[in-house]
Amino acid sequence: MADNWLTSLQTATPQEGYELAIKLSRMAIKYTQPSAEVRDKLRPEYGEDADALIAVSQVVATNFQTVAAANAYWK
Repeated sequence: MADNWLTSLQTATPQEGYELAIKLSRMAIKYTQPSAEVRDKLRPEYGEDADALIAVSQVVATNFQTVAAANAYWK
């Protein structure tokens, strides 16, 4: 995956920052498991697993903290 999709952590608003945090989280999964077929096969399993969903929320929250800091918390 050589595409240059992440050019900046700067966003205009917290909403855009949160969406970037989600994108960061999704891209981590894509880099870890590049097969869309495998990801699609696994999705129903973790989609109904409360622990997995909580873990996803934690990853997004961590990425949002990073984006927020990079944007000086939109002050």
